[in-house]
Amino acid sequence: MSNCIFVGVAGGSGSGKTTVAYNLIKAFKSEDAVLVEQDAYYKELRDQSIEEMGNVNFDHPASIEFDLIKKHLLDLKNGKSIERPIYDFKTHARKDEKINIHPSKIVVIEGILILAMPEIRDMLDVKIFVDTDADEMLLRRIERDINERGRTFESVKNQYLETVKPMYLEFCEPSKRYADVIIPRGGENKVAINMIIAKLKRYLEKGTL
Repeated sequence: MSNCIFVGVAGGSGSGKTTVAYNLIKAFKSEDAVLVEQDAYYKELRDQSIEEMGNVNFDHPASIEFDLIKKHLLDLKNGKSIERPIYDFKTHARKDEKINIHPSKIVVIEGILILAMPEIRDMLDVKIFVDTDADEMLLRRIERDINERGRTFESVKNQYLETVKPMYLEFCEPSKRYADVIIPRGGENKVAINMIIAKLKRYLEKGTL
């Protein structure tokens, strides 16, 4: 699909980038916009012990299979459907089933490191960074990991201090310089989101940004 455009949405963990990405997708017909999430591409840890898993830095680029993300994006751009993995954060393994994603005119790619990786960033037509206060991001992460991923407060706290915050400062936050649009306050910033939606709708109508 040669007229396909890629929209990258990056930001720290708990910044609201997922909400922004979903709001963008919801503004269009299902056949016109699809979402590819970085979190689905975590490398599997099937053969590692619980202790070994606890030592893995999930916020480092090495924990993500970016080669597969790039392949899938190229497939979508070339009009081919992809089978996106489903990652289970409780077992740290991919499920047997996959999600079939068809080529679309708008492909939104969402994830912490989307703008930090040149091989992905260079493919993007629109680059968005969701910028949210660190304390708010931390509170959202605590709530999510405890309620959705079965984590304890102690484990969330330790991971944040040991890897999440350092990796955010090393990889994610500096990637903000590459953004075309910076959205403060995440998903709550309806004005910024609606402006981007209007721009993308113009693309669908006229074939140009």
